[in-house]
Amino acid sequence: MNKSQPIFIGIDIGTQGIRTIAIGYNGTIYAASTVTFNLAKGNELRMEQSPFMWWKHTAESIRHVANSLKEQKILNQVVSLSVTSTSGTVIPLDKQYEPLYNALMYSDSRSASEAALCREAAFAAGHYTAFSSSYGLPKIVWFHKHFPQIAKDVCLWAHPTDYIIGKLTGQWGITDYTSAFKSGYDLNNEKWPEYIEKTLKIPVKSLPIVLPSGTFAGKVSKECMEETGLPENVSVTLGLTDGCASQFASGSLSPGNWNTTIGTTLVIKGITYEPIIDEKGILYNHRHPDGYWMPGGASNTGGDWISIDYSKDELAYLNSKAYEYFPSRWISYPLRQKGERFPFVFPDIQGFDEPGLTKEQLFISRLEGVAYLERMAYEMIEKLSSEKVKAVFTAGGGSSSDVWLTIRSNVLKKPIIKMKHSDGAIGAAIVAAASYFGSIQEAGENMLKREKEVMFEEHISEQYEEGYERFIQALKKRGVVL
Repeated sequence: MNKSQPIFIGIDIGTQGIRTIAIGYNGTIYAASTVTFNLAKGNELRMEQSPFMWWKHTAESIRHVANSLKEQKILNQVVSLSVTSTSGTVIPLDKQYEPLYNALMYSDSRSASEAALCREAAFAAGHYTAFSSSYGLPKIVWFHKHFPQIAKDVCLWAHPTDYIIGKLTGQWGITDYTSAFKSGYDLNNEKWPEYIEKTLKIPVKSLPIVLPSGTFAGKVSKECMEETGLPENVSVTLGLTDGCASQFASGSLSPGNWNTTIGTTLVIKGITYEPIIDEKGILYNHRHPDGYWMPGGASNTGGDWISIDYSKDELAYLNSKAYEYFPSRWISYPLRQKGERFPFVFPDIQGFDEPGLTKEQLFISRLEGVAYLERMAYEMIEKLSSEKVKAVFTAGGGSSSDVWLTIRSNVLKKPIIKMKHSDGAIGAAIVAAASYFGSIQEAGENMLKREKEVMFEEHISEQYEEGYERFIQALKKRGVVL
């Protein structure tokens, strides 16, 4: 390795642990570390987590990576680092920037009624932000209501990335566009809207300054160097939420390129020149660091049915058999809970399968059902926007199935591209490298490596047209208005 070649570090603070990766300018991974949280039993809802725990394990994870780089004699080539974490999680900090209370996690549903208040206040002020209990602002309102004595001492509401960046640099009171969005920040006018203080009674002075992801936040402090083993003069840049980090890591970097991540749910994010206005609030828009927009939405349907219904051995067999069946004539909608939120909102919808199917037939019909839902989403997006979807970059556990990639490409009539590495820590490293390369797009194009590209075939795509129409009619028959 050329000794002048830079290394960038990405840190992902997830729900269950920390992932840290050191990656070179050309995509070579030089070191990685995963530290898992020891979460107490009975905390399945993960409503709250300790920021002290986050920092302890983050420092541990960074030290593992730093020690590995030191052994390779390349530690001093680390140029910068950045952080990604969950969207909608918030932490109340005091005047010394110490946590006054646990972090209120995105998965904490106790603020459902406060979310309704936030929606009413936002819509009355002309903002189409469809707040839910997974958003940060409702949690802040909830905390002020239930813990008023603690809330009066809150100096700063921070997001997970802000907190870790503060611990790394000693710089506090700043956040990035993507983290601030679910706390109510107005990305169009780049300010905290008046209704937050006037209607919801949350002091705006307790909310951070908002800047683009990748903005220089400071150098790693001497105290942090001692705790983590990082060298001198490592820059820290403002981070981003986990969904946006995964989007960048998937290869969706420039306008027209979109990302579908199929994990427990199906999440779609893209890059456009202009925001997509959706008055129903089904789609929301993040702000891209390079000045573009990042619309997206998340379904309640995804790949959760796979891990619930099938063992690993069964999946290997079913994936191989699926090639014999597609395109199939069967229709499934594998929703495992009641209610859908994207690409349509229908609180009473439930999943369905055709009766009498064999295990193999049921499996293929469900793969196709998710692909049909994905197509519905992209058709909705193109209907609301004048900008076309050029290609779909894919990530998540669902992307490990080659037959599913083939089905999806043919249903969508679009190429599907998969990167070799697409986890959130890689996305954070790309953001850390943006100033070195000049932009997020250049950083990603240099650092990411393609694993495969699947191209649809016209004769197969045409066969899927009938199945897609039957899927639409099946939803309409159940009362869904499209």
